[in-house]
Amino acid sequence: MNKNELAKEIYSISHLKGSFKLRSGQVSDTYFDKYLFEGNPQVLGAIASELSSRIPVGIDVLAGLEMGGIPIATALSLQTNLNAAFVRKEAKSYGTCKLAEGADIRGKRVCVVEDVVTTGGQILLSVKELREAGAIVEDVVCVIERHPDGRKNLAENGLKLHALFKMEELVAAGADQDVEHQGEGWGD
Repeated sequence: MNKNELAKEIYSISHLKGSFKLRSGQVSDTYFDKYLFEGNPQVLGAIASELSSRIPVGIDVLAGLEMGGIPIATALSLQTNLNAAFVRKEAKSYGTCKLAEGADIRGKRVCVVEDVVTTGGQILLSVKELREAGAIVEDVVCVIERHPDGRKNLAENGLKLHALFKMEELVAAGADQDVEHQGEGWGD
């Protein structure tokens, strides 16, 4: 699957129509459900194949953020043979009491992995904690850059964003697909 086909597939799987209550409390007639592409093994494999080339040279550990970054980091780990760590929103208070489970991050060059970046708020919180735990974090990879504010906010905090798609690319691929399939239940 090439990058354009992948964009169409992600849009086709994840773009839903109906009535959806958003986090803001507003109701929308469309919704983008990222977990639908993350749970599809063929699409997830194609994402890992495309996204792996965006991981900077010299990275030791891929750090998937809870929850959406974890399947992406796992698929990337399988694709690249890099160790993976799974980053909680907060360290658990029992057992190992770790923020990042899996690979050791102390003194390692860590690339944060996320599915969708909008403002980058959770990434910034997690990177602060990863750095406090001894990780060297300068890079973030994501499947979808939803809004340019995320890139700006990350850059202001010394992080470089490497995105596979901008949301506009997926919407354009979906529009192309809607035109290609008019009369077949698409573009209604």
